Amino acid sequence: MSMSEELTPRVAVVVTDTYRPSDYDNDTGPLIEALSARNILAEPVVWHRWPAEDDSRQFDLLVLRSPWDYAEREQEFRSWLHAAASRTQVLNAPELVEWNLDKVYLQQLQQRGVAVVPTEWVHTSEELTQALAPHGGDWVVIKPSVSAGALDTELLQADSERALTLGRKILEEGRTVMVQPEIPELSEGREKALYFIGGEHTHTIAKGALLERGGGFLGGHYQENPQVQRASAEEIAFGDRVIRACAAAAGTEIPLYGRIDIVTSAEHGTVLLEAELFEPALNLHRAPHAADALAGAIAKSLHG
Repeated sequence: MSMSEELTPRVAVVVTDTYRPSDYDNDTGPLIEALSARNILAEPVVWHRWPAEDDSRQFDLLVLRSPWDYAEREQEFRSWLHAAASRTQVLNAPELVEWNLDKVYLQQLQQRGVAVVPTEWVHTSEELTQALAPHGGDWVVIKPSVSAGALDTELLQADSERALTLGRKILEEGRTVMVQPEIPELSEGREKALYFIGGEHTHTIAKGALLERGGGFLGGHYQENPQVQRASAEEIAFGDRVIRACAAAAGTEIPLYGRIDIVTSAEHGTVLLEAELFEPALNLHRAPHAADALAGAIAKSLHG
């Protein structure tokens, strides 16, 4: 290895090797190219294969990008996160990642004054029945508090057998159930994803509606249709408050990157749906300038 290669920072872009057919990682390639342009050597690393006896590569920084099977391997992922952090710097910070793994963090953010989509948290079959009953035949979203890619997430009538069946399935797997009222603006595809890199808003994406009434996905499979969209000054300010509240709640610095999913509804105003702080699709293929912004923030972390 030459002297210049020894001095070149090495970054692992953390991915996985198990993606659903509808999951497209459109970010790792553009990010690696943007880092290369800054003389930073970056390469993808499958999270559950590093470190290993046959893979002892050393990195100056691990950037979590698309470990999208973490929800099915939660405890393994948590253990890996600690092991990785013992070897090198990991971003976003492991403390923030663990805090962000379970959507119960929404309760903490609500306590800090963040407007959150109305949610009932269910831990038992009895609580499930009690949570569904007030909604009658209205439509509700039922999902687990730990999930990725809308897995086990459905839009169902609250008094349907399918709602009880899905809720009980989640509970039997030892997970917490979230019950949320249908927000018409969400079903109309008005959700916005606000992206922040280094604490600054870089772009906003509209993903379109995902859930089919009665269960499953629109079109029969999970498919986002990301389109660049404008966000109002008020929405950006809301997202900024959320990012800062997340860091404060987790006891960490402002994250390297984050995606704040919001919807503005007639009934509830602007509310937080979720904050994705370690594996959001950044849609860099739709906003190329954000790849350079992220590479710049990574360079700052390496040299700061």
